[in-house]
Amino acid sequence: MDLPDDEHVFLRDLVKAARQKTVHVQWVDRDGSNRQTSLTQAEAARLNSIAQRLGTSKQELLRRAAHIPVAKSDKKSPLSGNSGDSSQA
Repeated sequence: MDLPDDEHVFLRDLVKAARQKTVHVQWVDRDGSNRQTSLTQAEAARLNSIAQRLGTSKQELLRRAAHIPVAKSDKKSPLSGNSGDSSQA
């Protein structure tokens, strides 16, 4: 395929992830919505480790994580409609 290197890496990672056995964790979001998160084995192991260290369940840990604010970036979002190029009118 004639694609840029970053797209080759992206596609290869998608295929690699699709071949892994996934772990599904059901939990309740901060607004009361039921959620299901699919994790790779590595992600599930890390989530288990953190939950054990904090003495809580995976479900409770994800509920608490839903309250972590998203870090603000200095970069302009491509979805914000402002690319920083003033030549577009």
